Amino acid sequence: MRLDKFICRCTELTRSEAKKLLKQGEVRVSGEVIKDPGFQVYPESEVTLFDNRLSFEQARYYMLYKPQDCICSNIDELYPSVLHFLDVDRAFDLHIAGRLDADTTGLILITDDGQWSHQITSPKKSCDKRYRVQTSKDIPESAIQAFAAGVQLQNESKLTRPATLQILAPREALLTISEGKYHQVKRMFAAIGNRVVGLHREQIGDIELDAELEPGQWRPLTGAEIASVNA
Repeated sequence: MRLDKFICRCTELTRSEAKKLLKQGEVRVSGEVIKDPGFQVYPESEVTLFDNRLSFEQARYYMLYKPQDCICSNIDELYPSVLHFLDVDRAFDLHIAGRLDADTTGLILITDDGQWSHQITSPKKSCDKRYRVQTSKDIPESAIQAFAAGVQLQNESKLTRPATLQILAPREALLTISEGKYHQVKRMFAAIGNRVVGLHREQIGDIELDAELEPGQWRPLTGAEIASVNA
């Protein structure tokens, strides 16, 4: 981890404040003054600021059942941020790994571990995400093969990656995708002449939304759930 980020994780300092103190020679690593903000340190590193050892705060990981009419952002806009639901210190220092639209409900993962969330959000990682979808029209059986082969989205140069569609009822299905294009699920159904009227995310990778949670509720991830992302 970068030294300036380490300092921010251990204190209330901003990144610019941490860099200023580094430049002033106020930070030592294993007794040696370090001024380089990019110097690599680890949770067990002995880092001191004003001769006081900094204690590393372990990364935090949560799941939250996102209700409608809130947004996956650190800033309140037209709708409030989902981070208001988290009753933890410095909740707005966290970020959402895999966002949902304001009108979409279900599983979101929240953390301050950037490398961990990158495993979920990076297109190169092909992290599966399962959605329960309600549509305005009946879903034809042909959609199963169409989604498996990839569909052409408007304003996209390539087909979507193969996706798995399981039809549960004439207008309800489970869809598993491994990428996260803008409004992808809605655009995939639009590509076959249908419209999504309800969308709920049930699973990200091996992490399923806890059945005990109600909309707006959250819990820390288990060790096994955290480890599954890097498996």
